[in-house]
Amino acid sequence: MPAWDDEEGYASSSMESGEGTGSASSITTAPPARSEQSQSPMPMQQDLTNSPESSDLGFRLPRMIPVLTSSFLRPFSKFIGQQRSDVQTYHVEVELKYVDMAQSSLCGYLKIEGLTEKHPSISTYFDGEIIGPKYTFQTRHPTWGATDKTDMQHWARFAAWRQLGKQARKPDFHYKNFTQRENIFMRWKESFLVPDHRVREIQGASFEGFYYICFNQISGDISGIYFHAKSEKFQQLELKHVDDRGCFPAVEFR
Repeated sequence: MPAWDDEEGYASSSMESGEGTGSASSITTAPPARSEQSQSPMPMQQDLTNSPESSDLGFRLPRMIPVLTSSFLRPFSKFIGQQRSDVQTYHVEVELKYVDMAQSSLCGYLKIEGLTEKHPSISTYFDGEIIGPKYTFQTRHPTWGATDKTDMQHWARFAAWRQLGKQARKPDFHYKNFTQRENIFMRWKESFLVPDHRVREIQGASFEGFYYICFNQISGDISGIYFHAKSEKFQQLELKHVDDRGCFPAVEFR
């Protein structure tokens, strides 16, 4: 939000045979035959993608995309940094609330400080689109105000994107295996103010635009560029992950 200027073992039971002796004769009891299952360990989980069972079913089971792929990009992760324009620098905090890589989506809160004197701190809710099989590098939302040219101008400012440039410019290009790559690209669209979602505008500030985002899965760093037609161009967002030692809240329903 700028100033208005624009995620072996097996249980086996073995029977040991022994020799029993009676008064008249000695009888040897042979051990019972062990089934195939008891002769080899049974793993707790199986990857059915390439298993024979999948062929028996007449189709190959797809490899599922994990819900979470990074210890940084997950619910309750926090990031702190700055958003810079040509004349101003603003303190920014981001907290993710939901991340689903399989659905190429996430959401969270973004707080920015120092935009206006009347509102020293402003928090907004945002939804995120993760570039991959579902979303392309082209913004397909006319109301966001970005054209294909606008998209390419902003993506090209990320060094990690430039090696994809020629392919990514194609409208039918999909960023395959995106969860296994070092950098993940996203768009973050601010939707409404928090806590009062009824407020639609604030004098001297705008939350009608969106961010082009590059997230590094190794370092946890986030780089972004804000776009809104009436705001200053190419405002840069730089965030670093707040160390929480990998701990985050969990709820179990029984």
